[in-house]
Amino acid sequence: MSIVAEAPGYIQVFSDGSVKRFAPDIVHASGQSFNGYKFKDVIIDPSKPITGRIFLPDTPPSSSGQLPILVYFHGGGFCIGSTTWFGYHHFLGDFSVASQCIVVSVDYRLAPENRLPVAYDDCYSSLEWLCHQVNSEPWLSKANLRCMFLSGDSAGGNIAHQVAIRALRSKALDVKIKGLLLIHPYFGSEKRTQKEIADGAEADVEMNDMFWRLSIPEGSTRDYFGCNFEKQDMSVNEWNQFPAVAVYVAALDFLKERGVMYAEFLQNKGVTEVRLVEAKGESHVYHVFYPESVATRLLQQQMCEFTRSC
Repeated sequence: MSIVAEAPGYIQVFSDGSVKRFAPDIVHASGQSFNGYKFKDVIIDPSKPITGRIFLPDTPPSSSGQLPILVYFHGGGFCIGSTTWFGYHHFLGDFSVASQCIVVSVDYRLAPENRLPVAYDDCYSSLEWLCHQVNSEPWLSKANLRCMFLSGDSAGGNIAHQVAIRALRSKALDVKIKGLLLIHPYFGSEKRTQKEIADGAEADVEMNDMFWRLSIPEGSTRDYFGCNFEKQDMSVNEWNQFPAVAVYVAALDFLKERGVMYAEFLQNKGVTEVRLVEAKGESHVYHVFYPESVATRLLQQQMCEFTRSC
């Protein structure tokens, strides 16, 4: 067998279709309180399977109010990543404390074994699961489904955008999505941007193209609606009802240009509130690699400010 696609240290795809993934340090499930929160793993759909991790902030015994809920979708080019990864776990656990939100982090099925729109389907089904579980899962007893936020980084930011559209169009989903928080979102198109055609960009372009080639439906191009947000079929009225959006970009991130384009696209479509926030001197998904850094703490603070303002 030969390797036909590879992100060194993360994934290898072989000529027979088999896939080998290399997981970094992970955090195993535990119901014990830690740094102001407790966490546990849940099964969202055993038949697929789809799982998740709930982060519940410690609250004073006298507190009887409901808490906002943030649903998070991890990144990884749709092909790698997990809510159990050390960086995701600590970032989201700490955010649950800082924001006083219940956080549900979703492990969806990965490409290339499960190409798009499978990730969109799985992550949307996590909202349906929440609606069914909120009255029976003790850890969700304080969850306010009328104050929900969707978030994710890289491919997870892309997923949050698509799940928001499905939720907006749903007649049966009893949730109110107040806002989206997209961290370094992963989008693309057949048309190259200025950054993508610049000298020295070849390696980044090749890696991005590989992940898109592995994740979009076979026979599709990068103008697939899940890749190119400009191809999304949305009415003026739907855009006017779209939730508030915060787009977080990093100055040194190769995907920064696409994130800025996405924010400008939403503004041009009439989305009521769109914020663009840049982290100076930082690279792609720095919050996952350095979950306790000063820059990550600032990102968490900015996200808290956004959720409280919606």
